[in-house]
Amino acid sequence: MTLQIEQPPLVSSAHQLDRQMVVILDFGSQYSELIARRIRETQVYSEVLSYRTTPEQLQQLNPKGIILSGGPSSVYDQGAPHCDPGIWNLGIPILGVCYGMQLMVQQLGGEVERATRAEYGKAFLHIDDPTDLLTNVEDGTTMWMSHGDSVTRLPEGFELLAHTDNTECAAIADHTRKLYGVQFHPEVVHSLGGMALIRNFVYHICSCEPTWTTAAFVEESIREIRAKIGDKRVLLALSGGVDSSTLAFLLHRAIGDQLTCMFIDQGFMRKLEPERLVKLFHEQFHIPVEYVNAREKFISAIAGITDPEEKRKRIGHEFIQVFESESKRLGPFDYLAQGTLYPDVIESADTNMDPQTGERVAVKIKSHHNVGGLPKDLRFKLVEPLRKLFKDEVRKVGRSIGLPEEIVNRHPFPGPGLAIRILGEVTDERLDILRDADLIVRQEINRSGMYHDFWQAFAVLLPIRSVGVMGDQRTYAYPIVLRFVTSEDGMTADWARTPYDLLETISNRIVNEVPGVNRVVYDITSKPPGTIEWE
Repeated sequence: MTLQIEQPPLVSSAHQLDRQMVVILDFGSQYSELIARRIRETQVYSEVLSYRTTPEQLQQLNPKGIILSGGPSSVYDQGAPHCDPGIWNLGIPILGVCYGMQLMVQQLGGEVERATRAEYGKAFLHIDDPTDLLTNVEDGTTMWMSHGDSVTRLPEGFELLAHTDNTECAAIADHTRKLYGVQFHPEVVHSLGGMALIRNFVYHICSCEPTWTTAAFVEESIREIRAKIGDKRVLLALSGGVDSSTLAFLLHRAIGDQLTCMFIDQGFMRKLEPERLVKLFHEQFHIPVEYVNAREKFISAIAGITDPEEKRKRIGHEFIQVFESESKRLGPFDYLAQGTLYPDVIESADTNMDPQTGERVAVKIKSHHNVGGLPKDLRFKLVEPLRKLFKDEVRKVGRSIGLPEEIVNRHPFPGPGLAIRILGEVTDERLDILRDADLIVRQEINRSGMYHDFWQAFAVLLPIRSVGVMGDQRTYAYPIVLRFVTSEDGMTADWARTPYDLLETISNRIVNEVPGVNRVVYDITSKPPGTIEWE
């Protein structure tokens, strides 16, 4: 089960914060979130909305600019996503990207056809009009193309801004109406002049000011939290990751003792982490944490289970039981604090409305976050101060309000913890083995200064045994797999080219210091085709 997240309201509190924003209308592009991130890098707030958003709803938001994303469809396909043509008459600057440009052309009277020669990958942009959208974009710069259709006739009022060797209409504009289109993707890192173009659109064409800052977000969030919570109590399930820890710091600063943090130790954390987390919050940050030792319950719940999905399901179910029992013991609470991030909001459209109050309430928890769902009769109103942020923005907020670097830059850790890094059945013996091996991995990558070079670096225990020799005696013990990857967002990943001497040190320590292990191997599979985690 997953946490049912309320839809982001069309009239955004972020809009009230800085009085300006740029909206991205999503047509199914894999890059829509990336466009939003690039806009935010200019310190201007952005939101991704459905292409079905009406002109009236856009007027309520009063954005300074609108960007139409790319998409996998062709504009002339039956059932292809089309926006309401009324958006062209709003008087708001609009930038169409790839599919968004083709849709703009088609709806305004131009023509789009299947290209005689598709264009994918790098292309050199030849600039015909270096003003406005393409100011300071170098002639001949590399841009990233991904299209099989092309504009063959411009609508009335449009002119050509740039072309490539294969695409005559690579950038177009109706300067009078402030309507712009680009056939390439300026938001991807391969487009070397992409950020210059985005800054031109945001600053010069939309006249935005760079007011979306970490300090402004923290200040406004504290005001919003206090206004929403009043004198009520809030419960936060603390995991020790950057999201829940940042949320705990922010809420504690806003409402103090009205916040209760609960840490459920399910027995699948890394060695010494539960003790370190509770001590850190109690002694250094003076934020009380209710520690719940549920290790025996969780290990019993998955005894004998080898299927990874069944393991997750049972861990989730046990989480529900423990959470329900402990929340009633510590409660009552009016609000449940969730570390929901903006990508989660975009991906989730499920809602549940309280029939009496009309407020949206939590009835589920996202499986990839808190591994379980809340029962339907355990009803809280949600408080989600981080729902406007991407992961890198959460790290900035955490750092700005005093979260230590060891938490800010902590590697992602799965909700079910080590239970899904032990393939097959999870036992106390195997947990002890993996904890010891994992600790050595963390110690050595920290000692080498390479911790931040990896997106994730961890150990996996395989449920098989292999023959070895130690001290002239035959051994029959478990192998440990080392999984070190590099990534920007976890959606794709590459295996890390880790120095041999570091791997050798880790391997030697594991086989010499961890009883029950006689072999260490290194996973050199990228994602795709593999996943980062083994289960």
